[in-house]
Amino acid sequence: MKYVIVLGDGMADRPIEALGNKTPLEYADTPAMDKLSKLSEVGLVHTIPEGMKPGSDTANLSVIGYDPKKYYTGRSPLEALSIGVDMKDTDVAIRCNIVTLSYDDKPYEEKTIIDHSSGEISTEDAAVLLEAVKKELEDDMFKYYAGTSYRHLTIWDKGQVTELTPPHDVLGRVIGEYLPAQPELREMMKKSYDILANHPINKARMEKGLNPANSIWFWGAGTKPCVTSFEEKNHKKGAMISAVDLLKGIAVGAKMKVIEVEGADGTLHTNYEGKAQAAVDVLLKEGYDFVYVHVEAPDEMGHQGSVERKVQAIQYLDERVIKPVYEQLKSSGEPFRMLVLPDHPTPICVRTHTSEPVPYMLYDSTNELDKTYDYNEKDAKDSGIYIAEGHTIINHLFK
Repeated sequence: MKYVIVLGDGMADRPIEALGNKTPLEYADTPAMDKLSKLSEVGLVHTIPEGMKPGSDTANLSVIGYDPKKYYTGRSPLEALSIGVDMKDTDVAIRCNIVTLSYDDKPYEEKTIIDHSSGEISTEDAAVLLEAVKKELEDDMFKYYAGTSYRHLTIWDKGQVTELTPPHDVLGRVIGEYLPAQPELREMMKKSYDILANHPINKARMEKGLNPANSIWFWGAGTKPCVTSFEEKNHKKGAMISAVDLLKGIAVGAKMKVIEVEGADGTLHTNYEGKAQAAVDVLLKEGYDFVYVHVEAPDEMGHQGSVERKVQAIQYLDERVIKPVYEQLKSSGEPFRMLVLPDHPTPICVRTHTSEPVPYMLYDSTNELDKTYDYNEKDAKDSGIYIAEGHTIINHLFK
């Protein structure tokens, strides 16, 4: 038996008036999911443990079978694993986004955060900008490491885990009250604006009508993680396909195979077909038992507040990932089970993550059901099936 999780990050949402009071998942044209839902178990799963914040870190740990209450030590330490940073026990890792603040003459504290991703800046451009920051700000206490697109990492030697606000939680707001309490972190953020605001890359971006990547933003602090081996835990040989360092870091910690797909960049126009083919190949040609296919685009579109682009991301996921993975595994004759779900909702109306249960769809090629439910938030609730502890859903997949 082969096992697949296809995860559309942030895919769940709330009814939207512009879509006839449907969610993007209800509204989107998704023939592959429509077909599979009639043959599958459809229900709700609560991926965010009570009292924890609804991040992709806690939620994806849950989905892959690690109880966040036991394994979570912060988001950035997981990303450090992916980037290849060997953390000391006394290190604190901090996510270092490159964001867009309002480009005006107001003092730094009075600026507004416009875009947490700087217009989904390319990894190449972001690396140049981070190098400019690194040259001016790095010292023995703070080290900077480049990641993917706008997502980067700072390691604080003998630092402290402190409460820091995710930038996507405060989009459109004046930043003053959300800046770090620690003077060192706050001062580096302020200095980064002076370094980046007039950088040639940002001047060129503004001339093209793109958001300038004009400030760093610290959040997601944590200590060195300890994630047990996925294979030892589940007796399954597992692989991860994602453009995002967080997911790759979870996989590194769990000693799973990390598959790099050319052109996979976490944006709306990522290499969907490449991810789908890599998933099929690792199962059928390399003999792996389990693959986790993570697609970031729905979440990014939710943060951007774009209804049209979130619908498009869901349609791409359906047509360019779920359909080819299903069809190739089906035609191979290899029995398989496929779980489709988001990690958390990223509703358009709030442009950040929320903690509501998410819809899941579990298909078994050896036990096709005869159901009437579609795969969406409403039908998943109406099915009456509810999994309260998200980290147990992988046991449901593997049963």
